[in-house]
Amino acid sequence: MLAAAITFWSTTFFVAASVLPSKPLRRSGEDPVFSQDFPDPSILLDDDGTWYAFGTTGNGKQIQVAVGGSLYNGWSLQDDVDALPDPGSWTTGRNTWAPDVHKTSNGTYVMYYSGEVAASPAHHCIGTAVSDTIAGPYVPADEPFACDLDVGGAIDASGFEDDDGTQYVLYKVDGNSVGHGGSCGNTVDPIAPTPIMLQEVEADGVTKVGDPVAVLDRTDDDGPLVEAPSLVRTSGGLYILFFSSGCYLESTYNVNYATANDIKGPYERASSPMIKTGEYTLQAPGGATAVHVNGSSVGIAFHANCPSGPGRCMHTTPTAVDGREVKAEID
Repeated sequence: MLAAAITFWSTTFFVAASVLPSKPLRRSGEDPVFSQDFPDPSILLDDDGTWYAFGTTGNGKQIQVAVGGSLYNGWSLQDDVDALPDPGSWTTGRNTWAPDVHKTSNGTYVMYYSGEVAASPAHHCIGTAVSDTIAGPYVPADEPFACDLDVGGAIDASGFEDDDGTQYVLYKVDGNSVGHGGSCGNTVDPIAPTPIMLQEVEADGVTKVGDPVAVLDRTDDDGPLVEAPSLVRTSGGLYILFFSSGCYLESTYNVNYATANDIKGPYERASSPMIKTGEYTLQAPGGATAVHVNGSSVGIAFHANCPSGPGRCMHTTPTAVDGREVKAEID
């Protein structure tokens, strides 16, 4: 998450000097789609043409839900909906993170989420839940999907269906939760790995096929971690793996990406993050989810620090893909 930068469309116009603003106008894409706290957003277009977004615990809900008329505007938080009121007996029932929803071939909706482990509350593991309707309520499985506490547990799962119909789940091994201190707990030696894993699953989205493989891990340039994987495949067969590095509590957090010609890699990292603090008014952007919009173009949802209060707010933007270079097109 090749040099990349945010591109703004511009229009030339003239106004009288007396009405010129005293400071630069904010670009519309810099503003969140709504003002409430909504971290780690995932997005899905339902069959009726309505866009849905799912967010981390907040505003009195375990899993928040928002709906939009398009990916880029018309969003509103659904105050009366909790998509996962019960995250499962293996969890504490608190601090449920980073949901991701996909529709399976049999019409069932599957949610992947990061649940706080009841037996070890310092760690999270990946859970799965299913529903017949997109907004839920989702019913959790009895056991977590991925939960190796010896390496820190697992967070930030996302589903992906390849062009041949093969289903996968990506997630992050949460190694920094067993780190030795520093930024996000993992910049003091020895630094723990935080690999992004790729797990093939059956058509139900939850039954594992074989063992997971690591497709990306942190480097010194990433700081404490890599996390929040989201994968898309272009019409030309290029796999784009969006992810975040840095620490979500700090200005180092970002939306980054890497590309590959094979789903299992090797993935070639971009030379710099696609979206980062200091570009326009965004602060600590990250946690992106990518989807195809109108067939072939790639749009993303991500969070950044809310501009007018505490929390992390949801933003959306189209992207432009040119070869292996991906640019956000915030307008």
